[in-house]
Amino acid sequence: MALFALIVIIGSIPGARADAAEVASGVVLHSCAYAVLTFLIFTGSTGTPPQRASKAVLTIAAMGFIDEAVQSFLPYRHGAFGDWMVDCSAAVITSSLLWALWTNRKVAT
Repeated sequence: MALFALIVIIGSIPGARADAAEVASGVVLHSCAYAVLTFLIFTGSTGTPPQRASKAVLTIAAMGFIDEAVQSFLPYRHGAFGDWMVDCSAAVITSSLLWALWTNRKVAT
């Protein structure tokens, strides 16, 4: 949650997004940030891999929505449906990979 709050706060600083665009595009920034958040949610939750994946994707969808909603209230930013879709896509891809890896790991007995 602290990482998500940091993403929203930094994204709300005037000019910060423009400075970040010099390093990477919005798609890359959104993909990486929300893939990391998905990883943290998936590995930090309990349940079977499908339950973990569902929790992660739904949580990221909500977080992405909140992020875009906050941006829509700022005069120098705008919320974008496309950004939210990138967030959700990163969550689905990351959760799918983690689900596959989690299912195939050996449990030491």
